[in-house]
Amino acid sequence: MTQGRHRPTLRDIADATGLSPAAVSYALRGLQVTEETQARVREAAQRLGYQADPIARALASGRTETVGVLCGSLADGWQQQVAAALGRGLLGAGRNPVTVDAGNDPAREITLAKRMVDQRVDALIVLPVDPNAPHWAETADRTVLVAVGDGLPGAPAAAEVVFDNATGVSHGLRLLAAAGHTRVTLLTPTHRATPDRPAEQIVQQVAPDLGLTAVVRSCPHDLDGAAAVVRDLLKTPDPPTAFFCLADSIAFGVYLAARELGLAVPQDVSVVGYDDLPAGRLLTPPLSSYHWPVESLVEAVVSHAVEAIDKKAVRPRRTVLTPEPMPRGSVAPPRAAVHAPRETGRPGP
Repeated sequence: MTQGRHRPTLRDIADATGLSPAAVSYALRGLQVTEETQARVREAAQRLGYQADPIARALASGRTETVGVLCGSLADGWQQQVAAALGRGLLGAGRNPVTVDAGNDPAREITLAKRMVDQRVDALIVLPVDPNAPHWAETADRTVLVAVGDGLPGAPAAAEVVFDNATGVSHGLRLLAAAGHTRVTLLTPTHRATPDRPAEQIVQQVAPDLGLTAVVRSCPHDLDGAAAVVRDLLKTPDPPTAFFCLADSIAFGVYLAARELGLAVPQDVSVVGYDDLPAGRLLTPPLSSYHWPVESLVEAVVSHAVEAIDKKAVRPRRTVLTPEPMPRGSVAPPRAAVHAPRETGRPGP
């Protein structure tokens, strides 16, 4: 084998530095040797063109430097935004992110979580579809587990970064009541209330005092799926005059359904979103929504995950994020009389 084809090894670095291969291995991992020795070994490794075998390094250290990000549904524009930001944050922390999508399917979520753990991810960051599922306890036993959006009641997660939904939902209902609405539908992407997303309980507690007749309906994230649910609700004999959507992607479906039925936002139907996606500002009128501090979320999630990986055992952390109202033009008083909408079909481009 010619010199040009030779792949440098630990032995080559050892010969160049006068150290043993074991000492070189420790130095490259920052263990058991002085900083001066580490610097000398790394300089020699760079000069010789040494590249560590990732499989061998994983076997030696017990780490893969890979962190899984399991999203509940990437049809949700907000989860897309968070997943991308987490990927950048993890790369900045020297970790390799792998993002997968459960498609809002609890069974698929179980399969993907087990697959990621079997692939030896150092940590799993999850935006759970079903936070109460029993499999999370097993997952937490096998890897560092960090939950976003919902705590995991049955699992000892290393960290939880959740949202002050009680404040957000209550504020949205008060906003619509103050505008004069009495028939409000809250659209949520989840099929069940959870400890950190108790939309139905909040509605039951707050709505009567505001004089609201408010109901909770589950609704898909995707534009056409959300529009189909809203169309059916708007064609009932006594339709809601306002929708509070716990995802901006669902709110986009309200705009589409209203246009197809010949209704105007906000003159005929008011809409409030929940994620402050940039696309909401391009709508006519711009969507009133709530801004959540994604940068703070990513900083907390990444720092908690890295700390738990490096220290192996840490005290569980819980961070609660509070929303900032972003009022725009999608809320107005309801018409004095709401006429039955007429079907106009999908508008042309």
